[in-house]
Amino acid sequence: MSDIVEQLKKVRKLQSRAAAAKMELHDLAEDLPINWARIKTIAGETFDAFAELNAAKEELAALENSR
Repeated sequence: MSDIVEQLKKVRKLQSRAAAAKMELHDLAEDLPINWARIKTIAGETFDAFAELNAAKEELAALENSR
């Protein structure tokens, strides 16, 4: 059970990080064409945050299914 609890904490932390990255990308888009050169950087960071979140969710689901 401890592994599941720890993974759930990790998922929650990553959800917060992904939401913050999404908002940063959204804010950047609203301000275009200002800071247009940052699009690739911010989009990459957002992509990475959601990829990590997705992997953590899949790991959590595997842990829950193995009980």
